[in-house]
Amino acid sequence: MKTIFPKEILSCFIFFISFCTFSQNKSERELTLIDKDWRFSFGHLYDTQKDFGHAEGYFSYLTKTGFGDGPAASGFDDRAWRKLDLPHDWAVEQSFSEKASFSHGFKTAGKGFPEKSIGWYRKKISIPESDKGRIISLKFDGVFRNSKVFFNGYFLGTEQSGYNGFEYDVSAYVNYGGENTIVVRVDASMEEGWFYEGAGIYRHVYLQKTNPIHIVSNGTYVISEIKNDNAEITAEVTIENKGNDKGSIEIIQTILDTGGKQISSVSENVPAPEFYKKANFTSKLAVKNPLLWDIENPNLYRLVTDIKQNGQIIDRYETSFGIRTMKFDAEKGFFLNGKPVKLKGTNNHQDHAGIGTALPDELQYYRIKKLKEMGSNAYRCSHHPPTPELLKACDELGMLVIDETRLMGINDYHLNDLKRMIERDRNHPSIFCWSVGNEEWNIEGNIVGERITTIMQGFTKSIDSTRPVTVAISSGFRSGISSVVEIMGYNYLGNGDIDAHRNEFKKQPGMGTEEGSTFATRGIYFTDDAKHYQSAYDKKPRPTFYSIEEGWKFYAERPYLAGVFFWTGFDYRGEPTPYGWPSVTSYFGMMDVCGFPKDNVFYLKSWWGTEPVLHILPHWNWSGMEGKEIDVWAYSNCDEVELFLNKKSLGKKKMELNGHLEWKVKYEAGTLEAIGFKNGKKVLSQVQKTTGSPENIKLSVDKENLSNSNVVMVTAELTDKKGLHVPTADDEIAFSIKGGKILGVGNGNPTSLESDKFIDNTNLVAINNFKEKKLTSADLPDKIEDANDADWTVAFKDRDYKKQAPAYVYKGDFELKNNLDNNIVTFFYKKIGKETAVFVNGNKIEPSKDDTQKYILNKAILKEGKNTIYIATTPLQRIKDWDVMNTDPGIIQVVTPAESWKRKLFNGYAQIIIQKNEGEKEVILSATAKGLQAGNLVLKK
Repeated sequence: MKTIFPKEILSCFIFFISFCTFSQNKSERELTLIDKDWRFSFGHLYDTQKDFGHAEGYFSYLTKTGFGDGPAASGFDDRAWRKLDLPHDWAVEQSFSEKASFSHGFKTAGKGFPEKSIGWYRKKISIPESDKGRIISLKFDGVFRNSKVFFNGYFLGTEQSGYNGFEYDVSAYVNYGGENTIVVRVDASMEEGWFYEGAGIYRHVYLQKTNPIHIVSNGTYVISEIKNDNAEITAEVTIENKGNDKGSIEIIQTILDTGGKQISSVSENVPAPEFYKKANFTSKLAVKNPLLWDIENPNLYRLVTDIKQNGQIIDRYETSFGIRTMKFDAEKGFFLNGKPVKLKGTNNHQDHAGIGTALPDELQYYRIKKLKEMGSNAYRCSHHPPTPELLKACDELGMLVIDETRLMGINDYHLNDLKRMIERDRNHPSIFCWSVGNEEWNIEGNIVGERITTIMQGFTKSIDSTRPVTVAISSGFRSGISSVVEIMGYNYLGNGDIDAHRNEFKKQPGMGTEEGSTFATRGIYFTDDAKHYQSAYDKKPRPTFYSIEEGWKFYAERPYLAGVFFWTGFDYRGEPTPYGWPSVTSYFGMMDVCGFPKDNVFYLKSWWGTEPVLHILPHWNWSGMEGKEIDVWAYSNCDEVELFLNKKSLGKKKMELNGHLEWKVKYEAGTLEAIGFKNGKKVLSQVQKTTGSPENIKLSVDKENLSNSNVVMVTAELTDKKGLHVPTADDEIAFSIKGGKILGVGNGNPTSLESDKFIDNTNLVAINNFKEKKLTSADLPDKIEDANDADWTVAFKDRDYKKQAPAYVYKGDFELKNNLDNNIVTFFYKKIGKETAVFVNGNKIEPSKDDTQKYILNKAILKEGKNTIYIATTPLQRIKDWDVMNTDPGIIQVVTPAESWKRKLFNGYAQIIIQKNEGEKEVILSATAKGLQAGNLVLKK
């Protein structure tokens, strides 16, 4: 049948095809997330054989271009390696050991564990023929640490820092129209910080394609200046030409509001940069009556930068930004958009329960929302550049940020890291201050520190002139860095006389960059050093340190201090002060590693937030303590609070500004109730009830989860028969899921040595003692009988490839330890002959249907300990004398399926982080425990 198109339809169709063809050629940039479907395996720190023979070649990847060997070679067989998606932190997957690093949470990875300090990642991608002429790049947001990247066997470079983003141009190495191999070797043996840092490709990876003439990465810089009711926008752009195109290009800068409506645009024609040169261009735009970015209303705009050539858009780059004013005043503190704002901040590292440092994007939002809910308005990135997604969350949710570089210094290593951080992050309206150092005790109080700070401060201003610079200082506040830094950062009241420093440097603004460092275990109200439990009442942690309340009062009462950042918002792995093993997380957080609040959250919420707050502690389950006095505290911003026990008043007390209330109460089971009054009227009440024994498992999604999140944080708890939460429950709960997968589990217990993840264990077993024997016929045998005679020789030794036998049989052995019935054992054969027959322990094995070089070994034929493998083949022929012939028969993969996901509750709570499967309409999470009513949670898309 012949189909006839009307002319109009045909014309539109031809235009559409032309447009698609153009878009797929050298037009606008493409940025593709390539986190899915990587292969991973451990290597070894110093044993090259255990590191898959990497860097053993006569010519190394540093000697001659393209000589990546071992896993770095594009043809390396990685079929036996584990499959995974990024982001990935291999440290969190390991067990705990007292011999492991105190600062990194006693995980058996990195320093001291050479078999778990090197990780290899490999991924194959296809790049079409139509991409020829474009610039193809790999972009990494962060790899911990000391990464080496290869592409199709070509060495691209090394990035030592675990916190910098970096990229490599691979255009010259691409196999256009075919398969390409990305390889990353990660060396996490060296620690950068004294806190948990994870290991591996723990941030996102992208494939980028651009026109040769394009805007460089992080190549825009947006500055806003408010005049009267209007904003003048200065938009700088850096354009690079990696091609031979010359002539004129048009730069179009367009501002869009939050609804995507164009509100301002400007264009200019400029000459294209010369070959492999860059050029900067500046445009001015106006925004009338702008919606300002602030904490309550984080309004954002978008700058769209287009490059046109011959009337066609060849590159487009989008920059999110906000319009706001900021300033520090040495007398009155910090101002945002002309209004005084007291900084109510927390310090934070970047790890979370169950998943370590490999945070899904949704979890960044979850954590910032938790801090906002507490009343916090500021976040200090301690002590390194954060992920781009964290800053995006702060922009969108209204959280001020101190962005901090990792190490002080004046050479390329230090200043280049600082430059990359600033250029990546300077368009984020949430960032109000750059920090160029933290507690550098060796230089804080001397001339070296003064010189370094002066240089780093000036260098920072040369890249971004719109924000001030700070350094967090802890070893005295009178000389060295303190005398020259723009914004003084005080770390802890006990480390020096802040008022005296201020009186000496009256023109220097200041803020508390760290305060508190109090110890608290969530849900624990009596310190027990034997169990490593710290009471959750807010107390001085050490004689020279101050409680949260003391710290806040000090900064709140001094207008000249811009505010304070408490150590820390969340607990984190490592630094389990004041204890050591078996404590594996810190005790400092206002919240635990899951984000479950400790009681200090409610103190801060009372005085940092705007809503009425009333919280009493402790819980009221104290069986066996009848008649004994228990300290009862109330955190509230009410004028007065009255406390009742079983409806009997224990007295009404007036609340001091920024304070709390206390009662001594003799315990008896029942109901403890507090009533809060404002202006003499009851406004709030809160109760703590004695509960029954646990009977039901309750699963719930925290309200801070976004409704459309692909990753969801679920809380597990136990309730009694009346539905009351049981605050002392510690039952172990097992979890299963349909329509999704569990990413990690946690409970906030600083002494828990339970697994964070339950994943299949993949073990690679080498074939040893590989020998050969000639066969007189090319007909391969159907049976193998092991004749222990002297005919066996070392395989391939002194092989004359011009005079080969018709066939060979090879013999080797492999060891199986813990040969469990549920293990899956697979032989991944690497071709050493044409026709092949494989035998294990005398049994012939057939290849898999999906892969003729893959053999799944039946557990019935395997033995604990030594097993024998035979491979009968007709030989491969060497075509050229210099051809390198494969002599590796392959590897045995042993997969031990994971145990069921499980976690004990800790003081009533556990957390499960789940990810929805693509295409599934609903996710069902189930929880079971012995003697308890099971719980189910259904999440619909």
